[in-house]
Amino acid sequence: MSPAAQARKPGRPSKTADDPDRRTRILEIAVSQFGRSGIAGTSLSAIAREARVTPALMHYYFGNRESLIDAIVAEKMQPAMAGVVEAMKNAGNDLRSQVHCFVRTMIETIASRPWLPPLWTREVLSEGGMLRERLVGRFGAPLGQKMRDRFADAQSGGQLNHDLDPNLLFVTLIALTLFPLASQPIWRHHLGADDVTADTIANHALALLERGLEMPT
Repeated sequence: MSPAAQARKPGRPSKTADDPDRRTRILEIAVSQFGRSGIAGTSLSAIAREARVTPALMHYYFGNRESLIDAIVAEKMQPAMAGVVEAMKNAGNDLRSQVHCFVRTMIETIASRPWLPPLWTREVLSEGGMLRERLVGRFGAPLGQKMRDRFADAQSGGQLNHDLDPNLLFVTLIALTLFPLASQPIWRHHLGADDVTADTIANHALALLERGLEMPT
């Protein structure tokens, strides 16, 4: 049963309530507001006002804040992370292909979801973030451990710069993909870099990685 269905109370919903586009719009507004103000600092009534729906309709769709968070994790965050995990499964065993796949898939995923960087920064990276336990253990940690082990194997085989720490390389991958997009409102303005695209960021990250990792081409 979907989070929305679990949150619904008995009674006949109106045709307006059954509009799937309206529910999707509410979720989009919710993740944007959560990214701007944090989950704890955003009320359901504030989301309802921006979405131009009644508190009763918010309650019909999501019941309470916890159910709304569950819906965001299930319908917004998990599909985004699952797409990266699935792409990595199909990247093959070649280290260079895996690094390229991770960088490009991460940047494409983040760039197509403007709400993701601020929400991730506030609710996953920050201490006490309300999404950390829901997401890191399920997606970040397993993928990070797998990449760490792959880097260590490549290092043992002489295919990777021995001055690097495999434990920190996954952190480096995140820093080169998530951080530029999370901080772009600052650097675009102050550096006058409005012409930098997601593809530019990916190419830049891969150039740094390939030189630093000393991977064979």
